[in-house]
Amino acid sequence: MYGDDRPADRPWASVPISAIEHFAYCRRQAALIHLDRYFSDNAETQRGHLAHEVVDRGGPSVSRDGTRCWHALSVADEDLGVHGICDVVELHPDGPVPIEHKSGSYRPGSATDLQVAAQAVCLRTMFDADVPRGLVFAGRNRRRFEVVVDDALVSRLRAVVEDLRAMLRTEKLPPPVNDRRCDRCSLRGGCMPEARRDHGTVFTPQPLGEWDA
Repeated sequence: MYGDDRPADRPWASVPISAIEHFAYCRRQAALIHLDRYFSDNAETQRGHLAHEVVDRGGPSVSRDGTRCWHALSVADEDLGVHGICDVVELHPDGPVPIEHKSGSYRPGSATDLQVAAQAVCLRTMFDADVPRGLVFAGRNRRRFEVVVDDALVSRLRAVVEDLRAMLRTEKLPPPVNDRRCDRCSLRGGCMPEARRDHGTVFTPQPLGEWDA
């Protein structure tokens, strides 16, 4: 799920699409998952796993309205340098449409848009089609939201991917943000955002205090 592509001469030549959303949300979260291989579940992530059980089975299917679909489709784009899996791809006469499934709610302009854009860029290459949009199915809202994959969003995506690749190549863990994002993050226990780091890393011994005889 969190694989990478690290040949000796081109480390992180391709980054996981899943890392894009993690990185756009919190750089430290992305590093913990994709560099340190640390992950921990909470109620929200468990709901996500359950919601993905159907789409993760993979293979072709037909929707209720007769649209051909493919579940858990592996995608990649060498130019952008990304790879990953589309939850669902609907195959329409005018081209494929990626559908990202989220167990929670959707907020326009969020990190999810970058994930959808990366999937669309991969599908453009693989199907030689325009793929001008993608969809997000938000479980909490019980509806689909359209994401327009225009030049502005793709430019933003390219910048984020390059920043992500640069961070992964340093193999260093960014400092914690310790803000409201941490409240809902399942990695809080291992991240320890509230830990003081005035004297180096969390593993650096603190200065000895004065002791009474």
